[in-house]
Amino acid sequence: MTDRFETTIHDIARKLNISASTVSRALNNNPIISEATRQKIRQTAEEMGYRPNTLAASFRTKRTNTIGVIVPLINRHFFSSVISGIEEVAYKSGFTVTISQSNDQFEKEAKIAHTLFTNRVDGIIISIAMETRQFDHLKLFSAKNIPLVFFDRVVDEIDAHKIVADDFGGAYFVTKHLIEQGAKQIAHIGGPLNLKIYENRQAGYVKALEDAGIKLNHSMIINNTLRREEGTEAIQTLLKDNNTIDAVFCANDTTALSSIIYLKSIGKKIPEDILVMGFSNEPFSEVVTPSISTVQQPGFLMGQKAASLLIEQITNKSENHEFLTIVMPTDLIIRESSVRK
Repeated sequence: MTDRFETTIHDIARKLNISASTVSRALNNNPIISEATRQKIRQTAEEMGYRPNTLAASFRTKRTNTIGVIVPLINRHFFSSVISGIEEVAYKSGFTVTISQSNDQFEKEAKIAHTLFTNRVDGIIISIAMETRQFDHLKLFSAKNIPLVFFDRVVDEIDAHKIVADDFGGAYFVTKHLIEQGAKQIAHIGGPLNLKIYENRQAGYVKALEDAGIKLNHSMIINNTLRREEGTEAIQTLLKDNNTIDAVFCANDTTALSSIIYLKSIGKKIPEDILVMGFSNEPFSEVVTPSISTVQQPGFLMGQKAASLLIEQITNKSENHEFLTIVMPTDLIIRESSVRK
């Protein structure tokens, strides 16, 4: 087996019988080197398989031009939309993006964060896992003045820019719509209340009931991790304890879908017997039968804003940042599952 070696600027210089400093200047597009010479050196470097030593460059500039992104689940449409927005802004600004998913597990999120820290990313954009209730792995970045931007699921205990959707308003208008369709016994399947987004969605639901003069029944609220199987268990429990339910507001579309599947399996008609609404506008919500009424979050725009704020911090290393919490509007999307025929 032959030893692996890296082509250096000295190898290129020897081949072309020029100085290493000339090669270095040419590869860095220094204008004192003629365009013809730069082109010849770049072509030779490519032929010899030269790779710039980005690690050495990062030691000089104290930047890697890399952003770390941690999301709970990459396969959720909302998170993939956010990632697309982040990448668009980062690419145009000369940054690469390292994407990881926590699978909603605290231990995995903490391990990813420590790995990104060790690899000297210039900043982190994160939406925390459902299990995350302590934040030392993120405070590590703040302590070292490495910028953090939170989106969707944010941490109040850490000073940083935060980009969120209007979860309260979205949930309020979901519940208001159900009431306008004649529903009076509206159940809510919500997420874990340690996460602000689910606290706000539940608060929007409660406020809409209050404004309509409908008494809140706590037995009609179930909080879980909003996975498909837990959605099925939740709707079973709700119907067993409250057989007069005429509408269900689910805090995500996955739970709305599992509720509809179960309700149909026991002979309930959607929307004639029970109205159902979700939240987040997953692609499947439009194509299932009945199509699912939901709330659209501006994921792509949230990603763009998060990346812009992070890169501004990276390139302007001043510690005197005024941290913003930006609330972006949501849109109610009415489909078959919530409209009385």
